[in-house]
Amino acid sequence: MQTFHVERARSLLENAEQIVDEAAVTRAVALVADKLNERFNAAGDETFPLVLGVMGGAVVFVGQLLPQLKFPLEFDYIHVTRYGDDDQGGKVVWKVIPRANVAGRTIIVLDDILDEGETLAHVKQRLLDMGAAEVIIAVFADKALKRSKPVQADIVGLTIPDKFVIGFGMDVYGYWRNLPALWAVRPEDLAPR
Repeated sequence: MQTFHVERARSLLENAEQIVDEAAVTRAVALVADKLNERFNAAGDETFPLVLGVMGGAVVFVGQLLPQLKFPLEFDYIHVTRYGDDDQGGKVVWKVIPRANVAGRTIIVLDDILDEGETLAHVKQRLLDMGAAEVIIAVFADKALKRSKPVQADIVGLTIPDKFVIGFGMDVYGYWRNLPALWAVRPEDLAPR
């Protein structure tokens, strides 16, 4: 059974098209870092933000972004999903809520991608309902859809086409989060087997 999964994972990548190379990924992370540093390195700022990484997709982005941030911060993570092992969104499920108190604080939510926006809209509203003073959404990638989204990112590393993308934290059926660049998977390869 395991051999089938390995063969399918390799086939998905072999048939995929690289749409963003490693150099562009590195520039996108640096862009997000620069924008956050500009905002939070302001003279006289007496507070520091709580940074929340949205697991598991944001793990690669967060790991590369945090060392580039030049201001004091508290880090925690949340685990919210709509996908599971499927490629279509469903009900928002909170697996881990913030352990730190968010009330009265500026929260920076880091995620790998702003796709349809349902999950991040839910996250933002929940944090505001928990008393956050401000919620800033920073994403590695924003998918260019032909329709409006319920939330917009405040900071975006790069914009990608409306394709199913893998790599740099984004997966297909649990595979390929570990890729250092981005590939678009062919729609016909997303069909269940």
